[in-house]
Parts: sequence; structure tokens; C-alpha cells
Amino acid sequence: MQYAQFIDHTLLKPDATVKQIDQLIDEANDYQFKSVCIHPTHVKHAAQSLANSDVLVCTVIGFPLGAETSEVKAFETENAIHHGADEIDMVINIGALKDKDYQRVEQDILAVIQSAANKTVKVIIETCLLTNEEIVKACEISKSAGADFVKTSTGFAGGGATVNNVRLMKRTVGSEMGVKASGGVRTAEDFIAMIEAGATRVGASAGVSIIQELER
Repeated sequence: MQYAQFIDHTLLKPDATVKQIDQLIDEANDYQFKSVCIHPTHVKHAAQSLANSDVLVCTVIGFPLGAETSEVKAFETENAIHHGADEIDMVINIGALKDKDYQRVEQDILAVIQSAANKTVKVIIETCLLTNEEIVKACEISKSAGADFVKTSTGFAGGGATVNNVRLMKRTVGSEMGVKASGGVRTAEDFIAMIEAGATRVGASAGVSIIQELER
């Protein structure tokens, strides 16, 4: 199994510098991770740096709160694609889900998908803020909207991926969608647990140490 191809090598700290982004890119090339996952402000630079690489450029939309309007998320997406993004990880309107305004949640996701020019869209549902019933509903809405993945977490809401939530998400979306486990995946043991629970992608800032641990 090519473990590195499961990993979105991630740097989403608000104080990330270009030097740190360059290090992330170099590591992604060295280990052949699936993508680098970075803020939109770094997309153009990353796309240029990875122009001759198989490593994809993934960015985040409506991050980390998901509380922007759908129009803003759509523009963010268009702008990111224009600058070279290959994959889009968008945060749902969490409050609307809590309000059971499911149409608004789906329209918000659709606004991003329609702006993504057939690029991969992952929907961050922020599991640590949701009940099991809300997790299932968020996954069902994401599937109905036509997203490619559901993703557990931003890592900024006080909780990350858990095996139980990944398992629940995978059971809900089935084989037609991917599940990305993100937030708190720091060791090879964490990584393997997420894959065994059904994750088909893992977002991690500790990708290098995870792969080194797996290769020992």
C-alpha cells in the first residue's frame, strides 16, 4: 500500500510563511504525498512550484468557521481554481445544519461545487460540533449535492477526527464518496486506525513523521 498517497500534507496555521510553505512542498515532493493542503493565499505559489510534479494543490474555502455567505465561498473557490488549486476543502454552514435548514446547507455546498470547475470537492462537516444524527445528515446532504468527499474537521474547533466518526461517515456515504480524516492524526497508529475505519484520505501536518514511522 502506498501510504503517502493517502495523505494531504497540511499547513493551515495562520502564521505560515512562504519559507514554511516551500518546506511543505519539498517534503510533499520527496515523499510523494497526494497533495499539499494550504490557505488560498499560498495557492498560486504552490501551483507554480508543483507545476512539474504529481503532487496536487489543495486549499480550504470558508475556513475555518463556514459562516461566510455562499456567494463568498463561490468566489473564493473560483479564485482558488484560477490560481491553480486542484482540490477544494470547504466548510459547511454549521449553524444552518443545527437549524435543520437543510436546503440552505445543500445550496451552500452546491455553490462551491458549481464554482469548482469539476475539481475535487471535500466537504468539512466539523464532527466535534455535531451529534451522530447531524453527522449522518451532513453526509447525506453532501452526497446529494454531488461532493467527492466528506471530511471530519478543520482542526480549529477543539476536536479532530475519531475512529467512530470516520466509521459512521463511511457507513453513511458508502463506496461512492471518499472520507477524509483530519485533525489530530499525528502518529502512524492514528493514521492506520483512520484507514481501517474507512478513511480514503488523511489530512495531517505530521505526514513526514507518520511515513517515517511506517517505514521503520
